[in-house]
Parts: sequence; C-alpha cells; structure tokens
Amino acid sequence: MARRFDCAPGVVGVSGEELPALPDRIATDTEAGRIDPRAWFERPERPLEIEIGSGKGTFLLAQAERDPATNYLGVEWAGEFYAYAADRVRRRREATGGPTNVRLLHADATEFLRWRVPAGIVRVVHLYFSDPWPKRKHWKKRVVQDRFLADVWRTLEPGGELRVVTDHDALWAWYEERFSRWTGPEGWSLLGAPPEGGGGPFERAPFEPPEWVAEGELVGTNFERKFRAEGRRFRSACLRKVGG
Repeated sequence: MARRFDCAPGVVGVSGEELPALPDRIATDTEAGRIDPRAWFERPERPLEIEIGSGKGTFLLAQAERDPATNYLGVEWAGEFYAYAADRVRRRREATGGPTNVRLLHADATEFLRWRVPAGIVRVVHLYFSDPWPKRKHWKKRVVQDRFLADVWRTLEPGGELRVVTDHDALWAWYEERFSRWTGPEGWSLLGAPPEGGGGPFERAPFEPPEWVAEGELVGTNFERKFRAEGRRFRSACLRKVGG
C-alpha cells in the first residue's frame, strides 16, 4: 500500500530513488550512507524538523500548515499509519494547494538518524507518545536509549531541541534516568567527547506547546486526545543541545 506514495521528488512519500539502500562500505565507513533529507523538499534551504512516529499525521499536518517556513519530515515504521498519513497530506494538497513542506518516510527512525542524517542539520526532533514497551524483555526496543540520544545530539544544529511527551509513568521514569545522564558530565563521556562547561551535551528547557493546540493540550495528537479522555496524566520534556 505504501508504494503508491513512492513517487518523484516533490510529493509526499520519500521514494527509493531519494533514499537508496545503504552501501556495502557502511561496515567500515559510518559516513558512507549519509544523505541530506533537506533535499527532499521543495525549499531545501528552510529549517528541518523531524517527527519520530508520526502516526496518522495529526501533529505533523497541523504544525506544517501553521509554520510554512519550516520543512517537516515524519518518520513512521508502521506501514498502515505511514500510508494513511501520506494520503492525508496528499488529499489536503489537492484540496487546498498545501502544505508543500511535509514529507513522510516509511522507516525505522532510530536507524535513519544513526546511518543517514548528517550532523547539525535538524532544528527539532519530536517524539510524542512513543510505544512504552512495558515488558522488561522489550525495553531494548524503546526509542530513547543512550545510542539514540547520541544520534539526536549529533544531528541537531547548535541549540536544537529534542521534544518528548508521554502518558506512561514507567516510560517517563526511563526517560528521566537517561536525561539525567545526558544533562550532566556523564553525557560527554557517553559521546566520547571532552566536557564543555559544567553541564552535559543537553540542557533542560521548558516544553512549550504549539499555539494552535486546544487549551490543556500539549501537542494535539490523536493519542493525546484519546488518553486525555481516559483521564491519563501527561509528562513532557525538552532537551536543548549544548555545544557542537
């Protein structure tokens, strides 16, 4: 189903021609697979933001429409959600002529950041209501790991942000444990880099909801609205890149 969106540059889904397979030399050269995703957009000179797990595209589409001066790339692993979101953006374009600053990629976002994205090109990484993988044997599948935070730090521009929201208490505790490492001196050791100042590679910053969300909402996603109706509690964090 997703292949219907794998078209020429300028449409919604990122095609195989735009993101070819990793080269064999990736085993000895970690830079061999880098490709600049800004080139996938009509206006590549604009700032780039990436949403990991874009789901049905509610946040991505709403944010892109209200911020046409920024390019938004949604990365979704679930094929049915990727196809739904891409078709949703396509239909909006046909109806209104926009937004043209949204692309969708069907991929594992953690692998995409690690092997594909060049350093220092992303303004914001959005991670909202990620799968909590509650069973201990599945914790290795959680998105936020030390490796992931190192890749986010590398790909963010100086002062760029990782923005996170969850409704899951155990996952929030997992986040906090890792965020504490990466906002302190230990984070530089994990990067294999000399320390800069007295803090870590990230600093905590206030999480500010977009202006367009409804009162009391954080990001206005389908998950948030569903969970809010169930009376769940939400936690949010913003990590800002230091140095680099």
